[in-house]
Amino acid sequence: MPTLTDVTAAGVIDSANPSRSRSWATGIRRVATLASWIVVFIGAAAVLVPIAWMLGTSFRSEADLFADPARLWPSEPTLGGFRRVWSELPFVRLAINSVVFALGTTILLVFIDSLAGYALARLRFRGRRLALWLVIGCLMIPFQVTLIPTFELINRLGWLNTYHGLIVPRMASAFGIFFLRQFFATIPRELDEAALIDGASHLQIYRAIAIPLAKPALAALFVIHFMNLWNDFLWPMVMTTDPDMRTLPAGLTLFAGQHVTDHAVVMAGAVISLAPLALAFLVAQRYFVQGIATTGFK
Repeated sequence: MPTLTDVTAAGVIDSANPSRSRSWATGIRRVATLASWIVVFIGAAAVLVPIAWMLGTSFRSEADLFADPARLWPSEPTLGGFRRVWSELPFVRLAINSVVFALGTTILLVFIDSLAGYALARLRFRGRRLALWLVIGCLMIPFQVTLIPTFELINRLGWLNTYHGLIVPRMASAFGIFFLRQFFATIPRELDEAALIDGASHLQIYRAIAIPLAKPALAALFVIHFMNLWNDFLWPMVMTTDPDMRTLPAGLTLFAGQHVTDHAVVMAGAVISLAPLALAFLVAQRYFVQGIATTGFK
């Protein structure tokens, strides 16, 4: 067992040899960097391998797929899955439905969420704290809990198989309201006070000050909502019984037979439906990252 004299001597030796201490620190940093890269590689593989499998499967025949399902790339590439998607599905109609539903709902969501978020962050009114807690409480309620009551209401209104039946119940989001409320709360109140002194109303402050400053957060929220709505399967499936009113994710179920599913065709349709999401993210990537990074919590 080392004595106090030995420990003291070791400390003297280390302090007398700073190069040895620097080499130890350099080694630790290298190990930490290597571990970080390993974690990043594992995470990237977990995300990219399923996407690569989907892309490869979309160019495979059903026989090739069942011969070796684990292979990422086809042995003999074919466009048969894409041809069947175009020929056996009302693809243009499904794409139009997806655009109307996802884009229209997202625009309404961002607009209404921004109004509610601005009111909760910048206006003083009785019951504001209660309203904020109600919004936070709504975040804890699973979407599936309200699905059946919402379906009953839409059915009684006669809105099944309609665009407004798909859009209106989804045009506000507790997550979006809370997200933008947190962003608006970080804007200095001196800007509001200066605008009020100049005679501006709260609506003018919202339009001329809050919205321009909140562009990164609005872009991030737009991308999040658009991706979720474009990929939404359950809501359009429940609210539509007419195949011509379904969106792309719900319409692809037409290829799912009672016993056998043509996976190659389904993957081809998934690849086509993925393209708008990738484009939207690439266009708004800078604002998306900036919006997530600058949204504070008070």
